[in-house]
Amino acid sequence: MKLARPDVFHPRIVLAGCAALPEGDGDDAELVVALRRRGLHARWLSWDDPATLEADLVILRATWDYIDRLDEFLDWTTKVPNLANAPEVVAWNVDKRYLADLAAAGVPVVPSWFFAPGEPVVLPSGELVVKPAVGAGSVGAQRFSDSDDACAHVAALHSDGRTALVQPYDERVEDGETALVFVGGRSSHAFTKGPILPPPGSRPAFDDSGTYAEESLTPADPDFELWDLGHAALVAAASHLGIEVAELLYARVDLIGGPTDPKLLELELVEPSLGWRQLDAATRSRRQRDFVVGVEDTLERRGLGPLSQRRP
Repeated sequence: MKLARPDVFHPRIVLAGCAALPEGDGDDAELVVALRRRGLHARWLSWDDPATLEADLVILRATWDYIDRLDEFLDWTTKVPNLANAPEVVAWNVDKRYLADLAAAGVPVVPSWFFAPGEPVVLPSGELVVKPAVGAGSVGAQRFSDSDDACAHVAALHSDGRTALVQPYDERVEDGETALVFVGGRSSHAFTKGPILPPPGSRPAFDDSGTYAEESLTPADPDFELWDLGHAALVAAASHLGIEVAELLYARVDLIGGPTDPKLLELELVEPSLGWRQLDAATRSRRQRDFVVGVEDTLERRGLGPLSQRRP
């Protein structure tokens, strides 16, 4: 660890979890050490801890209870002095209606229909996935082969004041979703997520905290066509938000299908798991160093570099 110098500004960095997982789910366990190796002080806090407002930079990592406290969470993002990713990115990405924006930009997205409370519901035929438009960790997501059951779940979401997202169930998901991880807009690594949703009539199994569905993850080495789609999704998102792709400290693009017809399931810019544990030790060390360099770039971009506030 580098020793602190009294004449150099040392930004205070917080990795934000939630009350149920104040230090995340364990996947990011090495990030604090990786940051400190580069002379950056970092610690974990639940996002609703008042001390987060005193940090120079807050990095969202496991804020998975925001779905039940959305207004409070979004208000908090605007009060934190510096947030990664930025508040306007978070506000856009927490609602899966962003998929319509990406589709309009030409990104091949899994067909998606949105039904807000009070709107008439007309469901497509076939097996469906119904989930809340604002959700994390597959909470509230289910598969349905019966349209009446699907409508009942939409109605239950509406009764809670939630907009429902309906998508056709694509059997290719049985082969797993490909999760592409980007750091600072550049490709980093990838992993495969096994099927999360059980057959119709069953609910996913959740971890002890109840904040996310348990996943089966394995390493992946995707074809370049999938990486190309991931980059296209990031470019479309950045263009829509009026920012540079490099301003996205982290991103995860979840795809289904192979190189001939991949489709985007989700673009995760708020609090995605980054799959560090799917990398071997040497690769994980290199990729986490890239993440830390991305943090340094974020600090420099926001005037928080080590010499930005040098004392006389």
